[in-house]
Amino acid sequence: MFAQIINTLSDLLYSYILIVLLLGTGIYFTIRTKGVQFRMLRESIRVVMEPKDNDDGLSSFQALMVSTASRVGTGNIAGISTAICIGGPGAVFWMWLTAILGSASAFIESTLAQIYKRKAQDGTCYGGPAYYIQAALKKRWLGGVFAVFLILTYMVGFNMVASFNIADSFRTYSFFNESTTPVIIGVILAVIFCICIFGGSTQISKITGVLVPVMGIFYLAVALFIVITHFNLIPQMFISIFSSAFDFQAIFGGFTGSCIMQGIKRGLFSNEAGVGSAPNAAASASVSHPVKQGLVQMLSVFIDTILICSATSFMLLCSGVAPSDALKGMPWVQAAAAETLGSFGTTFITIALFLFAFTTLIGNYFYAEMGLGYLCDKKPGKKLLTVFRLFATVVVFGGALMEFSVAWATADVIMGFLALINLPVIIILSKPAIRCLRDYANQKKEGKNPVFKAADIQLKDKTDFWN
Repeated sequence: MFAQIINTLSDLLYSYILIVLLLGTGIYFTIRTKGVQFRMLRESIRVVMEPKDNDDGLSSFQALMVSTASRVGTGNIAGISTAICIGGPGAVFWMWLTAILGSASAFIESTLAQIYKRKAQDGTCYGGPAYYIQAALKKRWLGGVFAVFLILTYMVGFNMVASFNIADSFRTYSFFNESTTPVIIGVILAVIFCICIFGGSTQISKITGVLVPVMGIFYLAVALFIVITHFNLIPQMFISIFSSAFDFQAIFGGFTGSCIMQGIKRGLFSNEAGVGSAPNAAASASVSHPVKQGLVQMLSVFIDTILICSATSFMLLCSGVAPSDALKGMPWVQAAAAETLGSFGTTFITIALFLFAFTTLIGNYFYAEMGLGYLCDKKPGKKLLTVFRLFATVVVFGGALMEFSVAWATADVIMGFLALINLPVIIILSKPAIRCLRDYANQKKEGKNPVFKAADIQLKDKTDFWN
């Protein structure tokens, strides 16, 4: 019954409501920002290498790595495989479109998080959608609802999927036993995860700052090698992506399993643009101007979808292994790698998924703890935080034991509700972010390193910074 309810909700959200809201919001912000994701992409790359503005808080690069750690995960490997197996190659095009338009939404939400960020007692900064909802809309109850869904989405929904996909990646090995292997993997994952999260947000930023770039580069290199060794299949790959993306007769004949729905679902799951997650990391960065973090988080969407998701898509579609319902998820990715690299390919993909998924577990928990902090209206007490972290550890263990469709659909539905809160809010609150962008552009034209003051954009709301 639970599976039926979850699947029905997932179809309802992604067939009608979220497709219109996500694409509509992305188009709206692309127009309002005059295509910030295109005209300031080069600037975003420059900004990410800047040192932090002071000794407190995270640098732009560290904030990028925390948000990328959450974004870059099982959705980039198993999620892409699932989307193509169910919706066809056209799902890749709709995933690209979701990311390109969504990056404008990501810019707005992360800029807002920086404008309304709060100052902790130790001088560090923190914030996110719950805080800009309270500061600008004066609705703490709505911020509380968002914080609850943030915890449910990341600590429960997304972390269950990440844990499930790690366990699922071992099915291809002869030693896999349905009753014991997921339990063993779940225990190992839970123990390592528990050790990491008890180190706190500083420990999280250190771990992700090392693992995310290293694993990303290696994964892209292997994917590129597989594509190059099957270069004769590249023209057909692009033909199949674009032809099936606009095969409207097939799309509307079975919309719930279509390339549009699968591409948008997996694109949103992977890059999280507009969901309201990355602003929690963005608010923790110490920068001289809010737009700098908006640009950094915009760049994170490109890294996630245009680089890593595309690498997976090309590797799969150029592998020579045909997609099928039986291969959806990790099996197709492992089969594609094994076709070119033999047993090494299968092992490499398993290790890559483990690292991708593990940094996702850590990054997701970071967001959940931010949600808990908002609900407590201060830093959570030691006892509450200990119980919270232990519960997060139990969720990681339980996710390894879940069933495929229930794990994915549960995460999709909870994430959908989170987006339903955040997207209308950032549309309502977009004016300060747009003015902030203009202020940044004007200072850049004058040859300055932009420095923000709330008075420069006539901001009437009280802020802990920028006065």
